[in-house]
Formats: sequence, C-alpha cells, structure tokens
Amino acid sequence: MTFENSGLQLNQDGPIAELVLNRPEKANALDGALWSAIGEAFQEIDETSSTRVVILRGAGKHFCAGIDLSLLGKTQQEAMQESCEARKRERLRRHILELQDSFTAIERCRKPVLAAIHGACIGAGVDLVTACDLRYSTAAAVFQVKEVDLAITADVGTLQRLPHLVTHGVALELSLTARKVFGSEAQALGLVNRCFEAQESLLEETRKLAQSLADKSPLALQGTKEILLHARDHSVSEGLRYVAAWNAALLLSDDLTVAAEAMMQKRPAQFRD
Repeated sequence: MTFENSGLQLNQDGPIAELVLNRPEKANALDGALWSAIGEAFQEIDETSSTRVVILRGAGKHFCAGIDLSLLGKTQQEAMQESCEARKRERLRRHILELQDSFTAIERCRKPVLAAIHGACIGAGVDLVTACDLRYSTAAAVFQVKEVDLAITADVGTLQRLPHLVTHGVALELSLTARKVFGSEAQALGLVNRCFEAQESLLEETRKLAQSLADKSPLALQGTKEILLHARDHSVSEGLRYVAAWNAALLLSDDLTVAAEAMMQKRPAQFRD
C-alpha cells in the first residue's frame, strides 16, 4: 500500500498498521491529496485481513492543524467556475460529501482505530479523531473546534460525533466558542480515553494497547465495533435485535472454540486472520 506524494505514510508492524500524517512542515494540515488518501487507506486496511489494528498519528510537532487553507481556496474557485447557481451548489454539496466520506471510512473500517494525538489537533483534526474508536493524547495536546472562527459551520463530522463522546452541553460550548482544550481536560470531558505526560510514553502505551487488541479474536473485535456504532445511532430495542441477528450469524465461529480451549488450558489463544 503506497500513497506517494499524498502526505500519508504507512508503517506496518505485524498485525498493526500505523498511518502517519506526514506533512510536518505544514503541521499536517489536510490538503486534497492527504484527505483523499486517508479514505483510500482505511478502505484498503479494511480489506486486508492480516491487519487487525490501526494507529493514526502525526509526524513532527503536531497531530493535525486542520484543513489546509489552499483546499478551501481551491474548493471555492472550482465552485465559482459554474455559472448555474443550482449546479454550483450541487458541486459544492458533492465535494462536502466526499470529504465526509474519507473520515467515515474510519468507522466503516472493521478494525479498531486508535488515535495517538500530540501537539495541535485543530478543526478538521478534531473531525478526524472523533471518527476513531479510541483516542489517546499527551497532556499538552491542544484540541480546538476552530470552524466558527473561520465563519464556517463544521461539516465533516465533529458536530455529529462529538456529542456522543462528551455531553451535549460541552459539545455546544466547544463548538460555539472555539476555545482550546488541553489533553488533561479532554480526558476529564471524555474526548480522550487517557493522556500521557510525554509523546514517547503516549506512543509506547498506544502501541502496547494495539498489540493487546491484535491478540484478540478479529471477529469479536469487528463485531463489537459494529454493534457499538449501530447502538450509537439507534434505539436500545433496535440494537438488541441487531446484535441478536449478528450473533445468530457469527457466534458459532472457530474463534469461540479456540478461546474456550485456551481458557481451559490456561494459555493464550491464537486466532487466525
């Protein structure tokens, strides 16, 4: 899997894929090439059975400074080339949907996705990490829903996903005020699962967790992610019916036999891809 000149780097370590936002000279701001590459990468990882867990991180001093302003300018310029007002707005709508889909690909990816966040995580960076399954950061990491300060209504996922991670009132405050939140407060609010004092310990502990997840049944991990995402968007009764149908199809797997035998023999289970 290669993403030449896209600003995205893939490091594969056994069953763990590390995706690195690799535009450190731009604080990993997302231009069109990097944005598209993110969606393509998660689609490919989803289809690669040997990859069981994904870590998403940024190169350099920051995780992600948000959207590259050149992408905003290009989007506006392309829309203005259309003389028909309806077609102009339809072109813009399709473009927004494409940007959304690149991040929704993280949720569609059946593998657990862990974000390791340091430095700035601004605007589209927050859109990106709220689509991940687990979020870990340094205590000094800075989160900011910046769009309102650019006279933009955030439209790539933060306003839909953030209220499921923090309270609705906190999501409103952060989105309306664009105030900065540091890692320690982000943990207290529920935006991140855990924060660390240094970037080195952040990466070390995130990789340890990724390995512990990779040792578990791939079917169980994928099913748990799918059921929780479904539960987020549906009622309890709908969720119960969905998981009943899911387990009716997948409960009686080879992994169940392997796990039971390993437990009885008091040894680690080894699951196939």
